[in-house]
Formats: sequence, C-alpha cells, structure tokens
Amino acid sequence: MLKNPVKVTEELIQWIKTYFDESGIGCSAVIGISGGKDSSVVAALCARALGKERVIGVLMPNGSQKDIADAKELVAHLGIQSMEINIEQAVMTLENSLSRSEQFSKICKSSQLSLDTKINLPSRIRMTTLYAVAQSLPQGGRVANTCNRSEDYVGYSTKYGDSAGDFSPLQNLLVEEVRQIGETLGIPEHLIHKVPSDGLSGCSDEEKLGFSYEDLDHYILTGLCEDEETKKKIEWLHNCNLHKLAPMPAYIINQER
Repeated sequence: MLKNPVKVTEELIQWIKTYFDESGIGCSAVIGISGGKDSSVVAALCARALGKERVIGVLMPNGSQKDIADAKELVAHLGIQSMEINIEQAVMTLENSLSRSEQFSKICKSSQLSLDTKINLPSRIRMTTLYAVAQSLPQGGRVANTCNRSEDYVGYSTKYGDSAGDFSPLQNLLVEEVRQIGETLGIPEHLIHKVPSDGLSGCSDEEKLGFSYEDLDHYILTGLCEDEETKKKIEWLHNCNLHKLAPMPAYIINQER
C-alpha cells in the first residue's frame, strides 16, 4: 500500500495539470460518475487539478439506478458541473436492431444477444456518450478513464467501454491505494468504502470475480496467494485478458522489401 498517500495525491494532481497543459489548454475533464470510489477519486483529483468549473460529471443510468443518489452526492460534494443522460433508450434500440436483423441471426446463429454482450453494451454506450459530451464542449474535453490497476490486471473492464478514455489517473493504483487517495482527498467515507459492483451484472465485483480485491492486490504485489485455486483463477484471468491492455496490433511494412 502507499507509504505516503498525501505525496502521491499531490503528484497525481500535478500529473493531471501537466496532461491538460500539453493536450489542450482550457479544455475540461469529462468523467462518467457512477457513485463508486474510482470515478469519485478521479473527479476529485481533476477538480483539484483544473478547478471545479472545468470538470463535467456525467451520470448515465440505464433506466433506473438504485445507487444514483451516491453519484449525485459526489457531484454536490465536489461542486462540479453535471448532467444526467439516461441511456436506456439507446441500449434498447441497439439491442432490438441487432436481434431483429435476419443477417445477424444467420451469422451469429441466434437472434438473441449473448449474456456478456448485453452486460457490456451499456458500458460501451456510456463511453460513446462521454465522447459526445467532450466533443460538444465549447473548449473541448478529455474523457477520463477510471479503471484501476487491480481491475486491469484481471481484465475486469469492458473493452472500448470503461477501459477507454484519454487519460488514466488510477491505472497504476491498486484498489486499496485508490481508497487511500480518496481518504486523502476527503471524499465521503461511505463512497470510498462501498461494496464495488459493475452496475451491469447485478453482482458485486468480488462475487463475479470469485475472490476478494484484498487477495488480488496481495498477489499483484507479491506473487503469493494462500489459496491455490484463487491463484490459478487470477493468473488465468490475467492471461486471457491481456488483449485489453496491449496496444492494437498493426502490420509493420518492411521498407527493404
């Protein structure tokens, strides 16, 4: 865990300042606000780095969202600008368009979307929404990625959904380290320590993964895990999800051909 979270917090704030100075002076940070620790910490860091007037929080319920009050509380706590865009209609329209397509049914051997497709679709529509907001701002915007190191390690993200973005403050921070930063920033404790869930599958993160973030963080740091089955599962998830972290493969032309 972080030995000096105050120092790391200060460095993160400066890193965000530098990124925006180099990538677009005057543009805003656009962040999908879920009410969980990661988006809360990223929003708070950006508010410190850029000023609250240059941070746009976007709440994106898919129909109803049982914990949307947490997202609204975070926005009010930070005093940032915000908007609420309900993505339910967009999700339903795309699902219906796919399932009613004869070509889709023929090629995919079913008129029904797979369960994983349905789970990941809202995340990809949310990212599309964030970029629509960012590109529509008068001074432009940069979309924040809110994934942390622990989630990335086992691929617990949606490719081109929440794994996308323009800058990633938490990419090298474990779950417990993100909580340390959140506490340093003075974010309400119940937002930092709420049980994490993807808001898509109906399960908590740890229920879906099959192990705790504590065990995962310990393994990432030390390579050790007391339970052999948990170790195997972590390693399997890491290996089969590496494609989410690697740059897109591209053919390199041999100039001597």
